[in-house]
Amino acid sequence: MNYPFRRTCREVAALILAREDRALEFPERLAVRIHFLVCKACPRFEQEVQTMRAALNGWKNYRNNGDE
Repeated sequence: MNYPFRRTCREVAALILAREDRALEFPERLAVRIHFLVCKACPRFEQEVQTMRAALNGWKNYRNNGDE
């Protein structure tokens, strides 16, 4: 049986990374949230992606302020 909102960790990781480039559609967001309820690794991966994004933004701000 194929469940429309059931995703593997690999699929959810791809959606987490895709969210960096585009807004997820509602069924994709729902599938990620449902997956997070049963998986401990994927929320950690999402947190790591957010940490890397914050560090990259900090570096960009540092670089831009250093050019002035």
